Amino acid sequence: MGKITCEFMIWEGLPFIRKELAKSLIYNFGLCQREAAELLGLTTAAVCQYLSKKRCKINIVDKKILTEINKSAKKIINYDKSTASIETCRLCQIIIKKDFQTFSTVEH
Repeated sequence: MGKITCEFMIWEGLPFIRKELAKSLIYNFGLCQREAAELLGLTTAAVCQYLSKKRCKINIVDKKILTEINKSAKKIINYDKSTASIETCRLCQIIIKKDFQTFSTVEH
């Protein structure tokens, strides 16, 4: 039996969303790792590990998902800390609707 949807999202999808949101906040919006971590409710060490590819080695192949991640990052910056949870759930739903075809193999 393969992974059920929720199991996949917990183990693969959620770390992917967090990694991509952190990358967007840092590279597209100029935040430091500490600021990105605070907005996402993560530790600075977790953000550092996402950026150095020690956590979440899944890569994306769908440009529309990347666009949605950047939209979410912008909302997270412009509103309050609770926005990160709302946007994470929104991105999760988008990925589920795509039936996981947005993910490619593990990065090297």
